[in-house]
Amino acid sequence: MGRSSTRGEGTRPRGRHDGPQGDGGTGASGGRAAGRGGHGRRQRTAPPEGGDKATGPNRRARRAAKGGKRRILRWVAAVLSLLILGTGAAGYVYYRHLNANIKKEDLTLGDKEMADHKANAAGQTPLNILIIGSDARDSKENQKLGGAKETFGGTPLADVQMLLHLSADRSNISVVSMPRDTMLTMPKCTDPDTKKVYAASTTAVQTNESLGRGGPGCTVAAWYELTGITIDHFMMIDFAGVVSMADAVGGVPVCVDANISSRGLDGKGSGLKLKEGTTSIKGEQALQWLRTRYGFEDNTDLGRAKAQHQYLNSMVRELRKGTKLTDPGKLMNLAEAATNALTVDKGLDTVKKLYDLAEELKKAPTNRMTMTTMPNVYGTGNLSGRVFPKPGEAEQLFRMIREDIPLDGKASKRKTPVAKDTSGPTDEIAITVRNATGTDAQAPAQGRASTVRELLTDAGFDKAGIDSQDVEPAATTGVLFPSADLEGDAQAAAKALGIPVSQVKKSTEVSGIVLAVGADWRADGPYPAKSGKEKTPESAGALNGANEEACMHVNPNYTW
Repeated sequence: MGRSSTRGEGTRPRGRHDGPQGDGGTGASGGRAAGRGGHGRRQRTAPPEGGDKATGPNRRARRAAKGGKRRILRWVAAVLSLLILGTGAAGYVYYRHLNANIKKEDLTLGDKEMADHKANAAGQTPLNILIIGSDARDSKENQKLGGAKETFGGTPLADVQMLLHLSADRSNISVVSMPRDTMLTMPKCTDPDTKKVYAASTTAVQTNESLGRGGPGCTVAAWYELTGITIDHFMMIDFAGVVSMADAVGGVPVCVDANISSRGLDGKGSGLKLKEGTTSIKGEQALQWLRTRYGFEDNTDLGRAKAQHQYLNSMVRELRKGTKLTDPGKLMNLAEAATNALTVDKGLDTVKKLYDLAEELKKAPTNRMTMTTMPNVYGTGNLSGRVFPKPGEAEQLFRMIREDIPLDGKASKRKTPVAKDTSGPTDEIAITVRNATGTDAQAPAQGRASTVRELLTDAGFDKAGIDSQDVEPAATTGVLFPSADLEGDAQAAAKALGIPVSQVKKSTEVSGIVLAVGADWRADGPYPAKSGKEKTPESAGALNGANEEACMHVNPNYTW
């Protein structure tokens, strides 16, 4: 699901231009639904008139209600045990049926091995999940929902991309959306089915084209190449999947600050029509909300990302109220919808694994969820209307995810462990120093590699050398090492210079220990220590999950 039977490098020249029946994206939705009462108790003979009210009908009614609730909870527990654990013959058959519904793909199709996570002091590691919305028009239902007949059966695009980060201590969740119009270079990807090799692109292309280069595993590879964030899982959903999941979840309240009709005279728009204020949406209307671009903010993908954040936050709040998960029949509907709607990596290929993932995500409270959009700037000339990662601020956001720094500005319990004393004598540790202090606006600072090498030799690292070749700029200074046996040596070098241990990273790009002096250390003197808690860039548009006042601004050209 979510992938066309026709693959290839060619993509539809849609970008920001969509078909007459909708904007070109999907959203990702979650879980389900309302409550149903238990069976009543057997009737008893009423007490004499004027009897004690505490023992009369009111009390029996309360007891009956409590008994009904207990039976509902027992029923839910029984159904969940059948669905999740597959106990009993009928339950096992249904469990096998649900597992068979799930579509699986390879996690990454790139040729670069993703780095391992660093554990915190408690041995915990973060969890990163890439959520992908496919615009595939590969079925009658998707074609009806997606419109744009000229795209039917064409190469699918990854029109929604959200990275969900669950902190190592499970105290907070951060989400980063990447606009579909983001321009980046594509990594080399190999289609797992056809074995076709898609060479790395030499020029920047839209990020949503990654899906057509072999499947969601190439979208994962593109994210890793741009951000350096290790991705553990992906989940992909298409138009029809969004509708079925939104129906299973039930109504989700969303807000607009004016009447909106997302359909212009030129036919562009999702078809969403809502009155000013708050409306509960589900099914196809939820899909329209998640796809709306013409009508929100400045009619770009940036406004659509805000609307998706509002919907997802609201959906999580509704589900966590507990009123939508008390009906076993609706739970089964949710299980059917979810397993039919999702394409996942092979690490999430059973209901049990999906359930375990949901249990982990539930540990982070709603008020510690933060939705953001990658800081970006608009292109110019031929690339007008496209977006690029904003220099400095996009990398800052990516680094905060890599280093497990909460985007809500609150303290994290995470502590980067220091390797046990496995370092050798400092005068025997070979280190190469690189000058990576360049930025988009500045050339590399002269002599920085030589200066930092002198600091290392003064600290006893006699085998420190210099890489005089041109190197990729780095916003933040880091110490890279290729294998676990060199981690202690790399950390020893970082500590000698006052570089945080969190900036010591394993990398497949180096063959020995490399100290890359970044743009944060362009001036002479000791490494500049950071003070206070790091803040998320304002350009990321952070939205807290507990914010119930969020309301989408309607573009005046799409109101009624």
